[in-house]
Amino acid sequence: MTEIESAVSTLPPSAKLVYKTLQYEGPMSQAQLADASLLPQRTVRHALKKLESVDAIEESVYLMDARKSSYRIAGTGEEQAELLTV
Repeated sequence: MTEIESAVSTLPPSAKLVYKTLQYEGPMSQAQLADASLLPQRTVRHALKKLESVDAIEESVYLMDARKSSYRIAGTGEEQAELLTV
């Protein structure tokens, strides 16, 4: 179990569900996470704050709408960049 996974295991169930949804589905906006996880947007927002507090996720600009944010598992962008350069 990695350091991030052990930190996530101490979080509420909603945060764990959001984390797993991001892990399986890839980067998503807050609204997409609410739809995919069947959680209310307020609960997703709270879960994202909890995940950000343990550095489990990263936030970036959502390219389809710059007013929104896109969330992904921390470190996945670096791994993808390494795969593209190999």
